[in-house]
Amino acid sequence: MMERLSLEGLRYAQAVAETKSFSAAARAYGVTQPALSNGIAKLEERLGEKLFDRSPRGVTPTAFGTRMLPLIGHAVAALDAVSAEARRLTAPGEQKIRMGVSPLIGPHLVARSFGMVRGLPVPRDLVLREAKMEDLRGELRADELDIILIPAVAAMPRFEHRVIDVEPIVVVGPETGCGGAAPVELAEVGEAQFILVPDTCGLTTFTTQLFQAHELPLRTYPGEAASYNVLQDWAKLGLGSAMVPRSKVTSPDVPHRPLTDHGREVQISFEAVWSAGSPLAADLLRLADGLAAARQPAG
Repeated sequence: MMERLSLEGLRYAQAVAETKSFSAAARAYGVTQPALSNGIAKLEERLGEKLFDRSPRGVTPTAFGTRMLPLIGHAVAALDAVSAEARRLTAPGEQKIRMGVSPLIGPHLVARSFGMVRGLPVPRDLVLREAKMEDLRGELRADELDIILIPAVAAMPRFEHRVIDVEPIVVVGPETGCGGAAPVELAEVGEAQFILVPDTCGLTTFTTQLFQAHELPLRTYPGEAASYNVLQDWAKLGLGSAMVPRSKVTSPDVPHRPLTDHGREVQISFEAVWSAGSPLAADLLRLADGLAAARQPAG
């Protein structure tokens, strides 16, 4: 008789099938790549065949995987539906929406969220939690949060996504001049040294991905700032430059210039992420759509 299948292994396999990458799937689940690979290897051992082939060109399903992965997807969805229905039946009078926010989320989005939650067909209270992105993703998967607002920099398979805001990126540094100064091209700042913050809020991931996408080397200051305020203070001291969303510039006196790529504003996107299996899914969709509709044009 086949040994009991690991739900964790099934979820890992589904994530790899969706992202077509072991490393991306591991990031999405907040685990190390060896842990994810080991979970899938154990699943393949129990099933009796390999699910994926790996090559320099990427990850592709085997013939066996092509047949099995849709069944795995259905099984995971069914288990999620069981959990969601149980929550709905045991807590029908729940009046709260638990929202997690990255420190990079601007206060205007939080303020809009409060108003929109009050305007839902069944008005609800909004309970906020600000935390690291990895923690927010983990708590959403564990049903400890209903919806999260985060920078759109990492895949989360199986979840609903809606872009709710975009914000221009500015470059802070002693040589940039004060607000209102002429834009600076990404290719020009490629030679600068950049000060980074810990990769917990999404800003460092965004900066790294931006440089990689344009095949530019990212030269970094050997130290690390703990906050956006420190980031800007150090940039003013001449330790390097920094990239931040425009709303995170602490004062008009902080020297900064808009960042452009061939004349177009470089922007960071923010998204709402939630589970379609949540008992609050209809309200969460209304909230995300409302935030997206209220988005102000960048300028």
